[in-house]
Amino acid sequence: MDPETRLRKSGVRNIAGVDESGRGPLAGPVVAAAVILKEDFRVKGLRDAKEMSLNDRLSMFIKIIEGSKTLGISIVDSRTIDQKNILQASLYAMKEAVSSLDPKPKHVIVDGNQKIPKLGILQTTVIAGDKICRSVSSASVIAKVVRDEIMHLYDRIYPNYGFVNHKGYGTKEHLEMLVEHGPVSIHRLSYQPVIDALTLRGIIII
Repeated sequence: MDPETRLRKSGVRNIAGVDESGRGPLAGPVVAAAVILKEDFRVKGLRDAKEMSLNDRLSMFIKIIEGSKTLGISIVDSRTIDQKNILQASLYAMKEAVSSLDPKPKHVIVDGNQKIPKLGILQTTVIAGDKICRSVSSASVIAKVVRDEIMHLYDRIYPNYGFVNHKGYGTKEHLEMLVEHGPVSIHRLSYQPVIDALTLRGIIII
């Protein structure tokens, strides 16, 4: 029995699942989502957003919005990631997403092995929670769809980088464009490939 089902069977209500999207990319924000589902929410095909096709994610996105009591989204930009480091920026985004929920959750299930600092709400960490807990899976879908849409917008602003294809991850295409054109404002200056691209242009970040 997964932790979320166990909590529900013990009588806990308003359980929030929390997940993020965008810890690994070289560019763009990290996006966290928190979701409290309605008690009767049931839908086939819900799982980790990364394992779903684009069409399935978009369809599930709508179903989750319709099937949720409340949801919260937090977007943390690349400069804040550079200042805080990606782990702390992710936890900060998760905390902001949970804090925006109304009604407030009685318990929070966090994807991964790191609790959200100073949250003030009971929480359980679940490694691969986005695969086994429906609220966390729902949060993973919301976070990824929102972040992908943000990267689509950035692709229009910076058309030379292929953000619509790789979403800021360090693909061969992205690394080649980074070397050819140099970093732009949404690149994470604390990440080594970005530092290397700046160094090629004689720019040293201290």
